[in-house]
Amino acid sequence: MNVAVCIKQTVDTEAEVRVDSEGRVSTEGQTLVIDPYSEFAVERAVQLKEEHGGEVFVVCVGGDESMPAVRHALSMGADAGYLIDDPALSGVDGAAKARVLSAALERLSVDLILGGCKSADTSSAQTMPRVAELRGLPCVQVVTELTVDVAGATVRATREIDDGVALVDVALPAVVTAQQGLAEPRYPNVRSIMQSKKKPVTVWTLADIGVDQAEVVEVEPRTRVLRYREKPARQGGRIVEGETTAEVVRATMDLLASEAKVL
Repeated sequence: MNVAVCIKQTVDTEAEVRVDSEGRVSTEGQTLVIDPYSEFAVERAVQLKEEHGGEVFVVCVGGDESMPAVRHALSMGADAGYLIDDPALSGVDGAAKARVLSAALERLSVDLILGGCKSADTSSAQTMPRVAELRGLPCVQVVTELTVDVAGATVRATREIDDGVALVDVALPAVVTAQQGLAEPRYPNVRSIMQSKKKPVTVWTLADIGVDQAEVVEVEPRTRVLRYREKPARQGGRIVEGETTAEVVRATMDLLASEAKVL
């Protein structure tokens, strides 16, 4: 069974993210890593390969700076990487990236497509469902458990919903998006890292995957980010005092109404 994983590179989630004067996230001096939700998907894909055989391919949209993320996925156990690098892709939204990923995936023979349910930087949760729609495949999102019946060509996924979980069976091929808990990513050892350097990584342009630049550049973006803002500094708490419990509750309610303005 062959699995493709769509991955993304993001700023290290442990780093302090800064916003520049124009309201854009600054990556200067930041460590870029594979997105954690992508990493959950890669780990489960490698586990499925170990359980059922086949190959794991990773597909990424980005420039040279995204190559470490691809190599990291290879060191985890993926077999080959595909990087779509084209100047026309600078600053495109999730809809355009989904169009590009869909065209790239069309050139791979896979039974299952995995990806993060969102990314740690934008949390837009747009790309993978759009890929599924473009490919005409069923999509199960926010998945925390995943099993595959190769003989029956189906997957069973446990996905998070507002008041619990839902158990979903879908036929292959399908698209599944990973939530935290789907799989605990392994730490590649030195041997795996060295072996990953010998694994093939193919770099495609838009022309290589049959996508006209006009389909990406000249199409009106479906989404547009106006600006990012840093979180306000956390303020200290307040101890509400009173002679009785009733007084404390009354004072707390007054503060919630007059200062916090949540009542």
